Amino acid sequence: MERRRAIVYVAGGAAALPVLWFAWSWITYPSDRTPAGAYLRVMSAVNRGRPEAFFAYIETAAQHACFTIRNYRKKARERVLVSYPEPERTRLAGEYKAEAGAADGAAIFALQARQRGWLGRLRRDMSGVKKVEINGQRATVETARGTRYPFRRRDNGIWGLTLFTATLVSEAEKAARDYRMVEKAADDYDRVKAARQASPADPRRRDAQ
Repeated sequence: MERRRAIVYVAGGAAALPVLWFAWSWITYPSDRTPAGAYLRVMSAVNRGRPEAFFAYIETAAQHACFTIRNYRKKARERVLVSYPEPERTRLAGEYKAEAGAADGAAIFALQARQRGWLGRLRRDMSGVKKVEINGQRATVETARGTRYPFRRRDNGIWGLTLFTATLVSEAEKAARDYRMVEKAADDYDRVKAARQASPADPRRRDAQ
């Protein structure tokens, strides 16, 4: 009887361990209002292969760039489908499809991360936090492997990784330029189409009838 009771106690304690570990991890997990907390959330998302899950932990300029990419690609694709002739219509509509159809900025970021191999790079380099240096609105998280990750404090107090900002801003600028080119070409195509529709029928065709 005593032995059976002891086995029940041991089994119950073992079952409680995961719950206790989770509770302890939750209590001791750094806030995302700290650079270390933001970094650990990025690392968690990377380990799960979900770049969209750390969209909240990139800096504001990078987030805005992602929304800009989506908006310009969507507008460009819509204009292409309406005004462009084939085969350019099919080619460009296909080229812009993924980004134009993205649900939001986080989805754009996930596309960029996978296309550019950012997840693989982060998986290789990320490790535990060794130390954190804070200088005003900027911070650097140094890992146990010696890799340094730069962060900037956002207006909402969350720290955002700045690693991808330059690339995303550049891609947003490219999307804006592409849209302007698409719009100009579409206007030209529309004028040609309108002129053809307005021109009188060929007199030789009328005579033949």
